[in-house]
Amino acid sequence: QVQLVESGGGLVQAGGSLRLSCVVSGSIFSINAGAWYRQAPGKQRELVAGFTSSGSTNYAEAVKGRFTISRDNAKNTVYLQMNNMKPEDTAVYYCKATVRPGVSVVAFDYWGQGTQVTVSS
Repeated sequence: QVQLVESGGGLVQAGGSLRLSCVVSGSIFSINAGAWYRQAPGKQRELVAGFTSSGSTNYAEAVKGRFTISRDNAKNTVYLQMNNMKPEDTAVYYCKATVRPGVSVVAFDYWGQGTQVTVSS
């Protein structure tokens, strides 16, 4: 069983910073890819940032230059560093990891439960 647990959300003023963490636990052979999504009230969930197995990263236009996704393989953790935050960044942030469980030859997508981020103006 693979689980993702996010942390680091909270309330921050515009211009401030937060770092989200996503710990992947369980029977893990490898973490092939990871991403952060967000969903604001009344809106669809959208991709914020992601990385692939080759190490390439991609970002939504709205966060380029402000957010950085990274990983710590030793800790099975994915991070999202958010700087110069804006009120429009307010949303529930979800972590997704493409994980190959220890007993499988196939990788699956797993989601965390989400963490609330609120940016005040």
